[in-house]
Amino acid sequence: MADAIAAQRGLQWQKMAAPILVIAILAMMILPLPPFLLDLLFTFNIALAMIVLLISLYTLKPLEFSVFPTVLLMTTLLRLSLNVASTRVVLMEGHTGADAAGKVIEAFGQFLVGGNYTVGLVVFIILVIINFVVITKGAGRIAEVSARFTLDAMPGKQMAIDADLNAGLIGEDEARRRRAEIAQEADFYGSMDGASKFVRGDAVAGIIIMLINIIGGLVVGMAQHNLGLGQAAEVYILLTIGDGLVAQIPALIISTAAGIVVSRVSSEQDLNQQMVTQVFGRPRALFLTSGILALMGMIPGMPNLAFLLIGGILAASAYWIMLRERAEAEAPPVETAPVKPEEPQEVGWHDVAQVDRLGLEVGYRLVPLVDKNQDGELLRRIRGIRKKIANDLGFLVPAVHIRDNLQLKPNAYRVTLKGVGIADGEAIVGKYLAINPGRVLGAISGQPATDPAYGLPAVWIDTSQREQAQTYGYTVVDAGTVVATHLTKVINEHAPELLGREETQQLLDHVGKQYPKLVEELTPKQLPVTSVQKVLQNLLEEQVHIRDMRTVLETLAEQAGRTQDTDELTAAARIALGRAIIQEIFGGAQELPVMALEPNLEHILMQALASRGDAGVGLEPGLAEKLVRETVSAVERQESAGQPAVLLSPPAIRPVLARFLRRSAPSLKVLSHAEVPDGRNIRIVSLIGSGA
Repeated sequence: MADAIAAQRGLQWQKMAAPILVIAILAMMILPLPPFLLDLLFTFNIALAMIVLLISLYTLKPLEFSVFPTVLLMTTLLRLSLNVASTRVVLMEGHTGADAAGKVIEAFGQFLVGGNYTVGLVVFIILVIINFVVITKGAGRIAEVSARFTLDAMPGKQMAIDADLNAGLIGEDEARRRRAEIAQEADFYGSMDGASKFVRGDAVAGIIIMLINIIGGLVVGMAQHNLGLGQAAEVYILLTIGDGLVAQIPALIISTAAGIVVSRVSSEQDLNQQMVTQVFGRPRALFLTSGILALMGMIPGMPNLAFLLIGGILAASAYWIMLRERAEAEAPPVETAPVKPEEPQEVGWHDVAQVDRLGLEVGYRLVPLVDKNQDGELLRRIRGIRKKIANDLGFLVPAVHIRDNLQLKPNAYRVTLKGVGIADGEAIVGKYLAINPGRVLGAISGQPATDPAYGLPAVWIDTSQREQAQTYGYTVVDAGTVVATHLTKVINEHAPELLGREETQQLLDHVGKQYPKLVEELTPKQLPVTSVQKVLQNLLEEQVHIRDMRTVLETLAEQAGRTQDTDELTAAARIALGRAIIQEIFGGAQELPVMALEPNLEHILMQALASRGDAGVGLEPGLAEKLVRETVSAVERQESAGQPAVLLSPPAIRPVLARFLRRSAPSLKVLSHAEVPDGRNIRIVSLIGSGA
């Protein structure tokens, strides 16, 4: 127990380390620091730079030091903070002597450049040029090209992983780990490309700070402390040079580490082993170099000792390597027992893949939206979608199984139902979709698109254009919201198919905890679960929620003794839910504006139903076409007036009429007279089929 508490406290300190460090670095820019503390911090800065360099030498592949871009930012910020803190001390106390800003700055200003500020300026400028022009620029270019090549190679690497997974060479966990590693590699090189700008900016800032310190020191020394120009220059320029060198040397070390990290090729050997084996491990190259140096050492006027000494060392090294290789080649091979091949596992039911009830497939550029390691926002939204739909419809939809699909376009996604695609669209991570709701004040530039959920015209725009688009009246949403909205619409439209036998049983079990006698009396004594499922599916098909399961089950229990027909049971359940249906459509309005059938057409439909049992089949084709056309026209008029499209019909023909008109007018609600509760007034706004 004590060990667990201690470990928990250790984790808490680790979580607080980064915030404390950042706050401390920023505080150094504001708070004055004594010279002794400056000495400690400058020493820590040098030590930190050496640690980073050594770690970069011993890593086998760049991802082992994936935190390096952040370390680069932190060390740059630390150096700049120390520059600010030391500048304050130099300008305020520089007239007191060379050790005014601490012993470290004094040592770098006096010992390294011999107290000569002209030499110091030259050395400082050379260090900045090496850091800025050579190392940082090269490392940044390597990171940029590596990020581009890594991103271009992602589809091929993903396909290789899928091929190994399909062949059974790796498992799901290993495939997931490899995909995450590929994504991290692209993120790492992209971050390094941006982080190299920190070092370049640090070099520029170092030059500017040095000039400001020299000018400010001369002004302070001559104007405030009455020093001569020569004395002020000697004191303040030496202190400035020491300050600049003590900051630029760690910067050069960090830049070297950055170049080493991004230029590494992943291998099983660290950089030291690679250098020894690949550069100094070829005896032919060493012998040839030794001979050339020996010839140059024999030329009169050349430094003979240096050339002959290095040539002799290279020749001896080449001879030693050759002897070692010959000994290894002549050594008898070590006999190893033959490895018995593993017996392939017998094929079983675990090899039969089940079809996902509800799935979401994404292209590789949308993986960050659904990746836990990258804090994918779409995962949280999908959980919210399931919760909202459960509250709206009254049952828990199956979990959405998410997977990447390399056969899709990089920015594409597809919603599947029972393994079959039922909807698709495109989303661009990092951009916003500006949807035109129909009334906007002006056009906005971007990539033209169509809202995948509702088919409205839209434009993909950058983050900087978001406020402008909102000002123009566009509905602006991010990529995750685009996918989430489309998924919500698809789930609502296919809710009946998602309510399977298993979901129905789970729903009955859940209701049975609160109303055990009701569920026990209904199933399976009076109705089988399949009949209850069919009734619930019929209700969902006509966009009637099943939140009030008590009323539905009580109605089914009352009607089950009279009929087992699911259509009749559905009609009885709708009548019982009439108040909720009307409330859902019209809200609290007392007067209900509805459409109705012309009496003659109503009579014809009643006869057709009695004779054929299907209004669509029993009607003459011309009459059926005219009925559809007039209904669609009436629905459009209602919706343009801002009113719900509701058709009132006799109970006998309501089910078949609703099925007949559903495809032509999906937004139309077909109600029966019996479903209208008492206390609500009906107002007929249009008659359908008056010319029939």
